[in-house]
Amino acid sequence: MRKWYPAVLVVCAFAVSVVAYGRLPARVPVHWDVHGQVNGYGSRAVGAFLLPSIMLIIAILIPALPKIDPREQNYEKFRPSYDLIFGAVLTVLFIGYLAALGRTLGMHVPIERVIPAAVGLLLVVLGNVMPRVRPNWMIGIRTPWTLSNDRVWTRTHRVGGYLFTAAGLLLVVTIVLPLGASGFRVGIGAVAAAALGSAAYSYVAWRQETRS
Repeated sequence: MRKWYPAVLVVCAFAVSVVAYGRLPARVPVHWDVHGQVNGYGSRAVGAFLLPSIMLIIAILIPALPKIDPREQNYEKFRPSYDLIFGAVLTVLFIGYLAALGRTLGMHVPIERVIPAAVGLLLVVLGNVMPRVRPNWMIGIRTPWTLSNDRVWTRTHRVGGYLFTAAGLLLVVTIVLPLGASGFRVGIGAVAAAALGSAAYSYVAWRQETRS
């Protein structure tokens, strides 16, 4: 199923685009602020096919990336997690696409809550599978220190998994609770802290490993 899932999502996205295309206005909202107000427009074609096209590119890259990675053999050690990561990313893009399209067609979709909540859940998924990711050059926490030492990679992704899971949960909580834009900013700040904290820890772990 995980092999077919990306293709199914892409086909569904393009099918929805074809069905909805004739009902879209000439200028389609393509970006919203944290309050759910439109602050960017695009053409009908962009609104209908931009995100499905991005999903198609990602679906094509999924099987291609391991083949061009110098550490291709490591992918077989975490293949289910690799497929889950990209499946989750495509799912979030698909949810965002449906939310944006529904809002454009006049449906009451709280897009300012749906998309951040979906991203938060994505971070929870990524945080849980991150410790299983083996050293590679394409995905994961790729700093000079994780890429130069496999033990540093393992330690960093274990810690990073906790940090990103916590950040994702916090982002979801700030969306569920009526905290408004300030809550959203707190959630985004937690995500940034998780990324910076993981990178900083990779250096600390590298120093520890090279001294031993």
